[in-house]
Amino acid sequence: MKDINKNIDYLKSLIDVLPHKPGVYQYFDENEKILYVGKAKNLKKRVSSYFTKSHDSNKTKVLVKRIANIRHIVVDREEDALLLENNLIKKYQPRYNVMLKDDKSFPWICIKKERYPRVFMTRKLIRDGSEYYGPYTSVRMVKLVLDLIRHLYPLRNCNLNLSQENIDNLKFKECLEFHLENCKAPCIGKQKVEEYDNNINEIRTILKGNLQSVKSYLSDLMNKYAKDYAYEEAQQIKEKIEIIDQYQSKSTIVNPKINNIDVYSIIDDEKSAYINFIKVVNGAIIQAHTIEIKKKLSETVKELLPIAIIDIRQKVNSNSKEIVIPFSIDYGFSNVKFTIPQRGDKKQLLELSERNAKYYRFEKMKYIEKANPQKKVNRIMETMKKDLHLKEKPVHIEGFDNSNIQGTNPVAACVVFKNGKPQKSEYRKFNIKTVVGANDFASMEEIIFRRYNRLLNEKKTLPQLIVIDGGKGQLSAAVNSLNKLKLMGKIAIIGIAKKLEEIYFPGDSIPLYLDKNSETLKVIQHIRNESHRFGITFHRNKRQKSAIKSELENISGIGEKTIQVLLKKFKSIKNIREANMEELVRHIGKSKANLIKKYFQH
Repeated sequence: MKDINKNIDYLKSLIDVLPHKPGVYQYFDENEKILYVGKAKNLKKRVSSYFTKSHDSNKTKVLVKRIANIRHIVVDREEDALLLENNLIKKYQPRYNVMLKDDKSFPWICIKKERYPRVFMTRKLIRDGSEYYGPYTSVRMVKLVLDLIRHLYPLRNCNLNLSQENIDNLKFKECLEFHLENCKAPCIGKQKVEEYDNNINEIRTILKGNLQSVKSYLSDLMNKYAKDYAYEEAQQIKEKIEIIDQYQSKSTIVNPKINNIDVYSIIDDEKSAYINFIKVVNGAIIQAHTIEIKKKLSETVKELLPIAIIDIRQKVNSNSKEIVIPFSIDYGFSNVKFTIPQRGDKKQLLELSERNAKYYRFEKMKYIEKANPQKKVNRIMETMKKDLHLKEKPVHIEGFDNSNIQGTNPVAACVVFKNGKPQKSEYRKFNIKTVVGANDFASMEEIIFRRYNRLLNEKKTLPQLIVIDGGKGQLSAAVNSLNKLKLMGKIAIIGIAKKLEEIYFPGDSIPLYLDKNSETLKVIQHIRNESHRFGITFHRNKRQKSAIKSELENISGIGEKTIQVLLKKFKSIKNIREANMEELVRHIGKSKANLIKKYFQH
């Protein structure tokens, strides 16, 4: 135990008196600087686990060694522990706590406390009795809501003091907004306070997300106007209802009976977690937002999701009584029901939330990798190392393929990839020397031996990974050569079969199936396809030259050297046949040029 922490005896005395109660614990170093804040359903069990369990994470091991003091705060409920932990992390920002990356101020919609209230977007909350609705997680959503309100209700946007005295004294004149019919000019007494306040009351209802009650009120009013033969007024009300319907159609994606729920999804990678939040009122998404949490101690998604929920609920001022999540969490909130849907509309909302989280991560990574391309390379190499269970990142990969048709002109190709990109100047072609006929396994064994025997003799760098185009047979043949060269264990090797894109490892009959969208699979496929393309091209060229050579050997008086000159210059029989006398003479002399011309004239 002494190896864990030099202060272990003192820390054990603190742990012994910890209660079996929910609360928050704080770790301090020798300088009384706060290192970590954590929550616990059972303080004694949670804190003691740091000193009794072995930790996989090096960061956790370092944290435990640095702890010099422990303090705790007991709370009544698990929810209080979550809230307190969140607030303490924000206040002290301890080194070993996750970092909530989103600290921007959210926009609100304000109904100003004044005569003839203005309605506008703001990021500042002024405690002057004004009403604030939100916060909204999207400025676009705020503008959409304000646009709806302005279509429905003409409102003033000036900051004039519209006291009755000022209006009676004709202190103001109507402005352009009045002539554009965006405002009814209360500044000159053309709109009464009662009418304006009725509009504000309806706006309050809209901002609370209850569009249905506004529609019902407007429908009743429209019918009343129609009965009284006030058709112009009824038409204006009808247009307002159509605007609300249009607004709802843009945002309603689920059953309108789903009312006032929060939806949270989470995805993660090695360094961060991404949590998406969606708020649904009357079947319409009225808020959507994604935050990133930087991991510090290899935290799991089950540990991070409650932290995110508390943080987002505080920021967006949510009081939803139902929260939809992808899995159960250890912490509950009072008067809140947690739902883990298996099907139906709520399941679709959860899937939508997860897609948003994935899209957010994709866009973030795309932006970072565009600014720093090496980060993308490092990420792909790290992913390949993990997916293929390699000892090191496969920065240098070589791929091999055989090519022959009915045993003729057997050749092989080696392609070289570095940092996931082809290095065409390092590609190599092989004519099969020791194998007779179409024997892919023997051919593979030959070229693998020749390639790496040469690299060893020339003391050149070996790859971290070899990719064989083929299944178990080709892979076994390649492994035979690596064993002869005593390179097994020094170079990783895999085979990729064409049928189902399965990956084979030496000595394992069960293949690995990677996700079709996996970056690892895409790199391996690129290597396989490139080795196949390069091998086929080499084989085709060799067959073509062989056919040309056979044809030219029929010409009496044309020897091997002349044939080689003609092959190098003209490439094909067609080009030789169509070449003029002057070209032929320039390359092979007049007498041999005459022989060529005479042969092709028959």
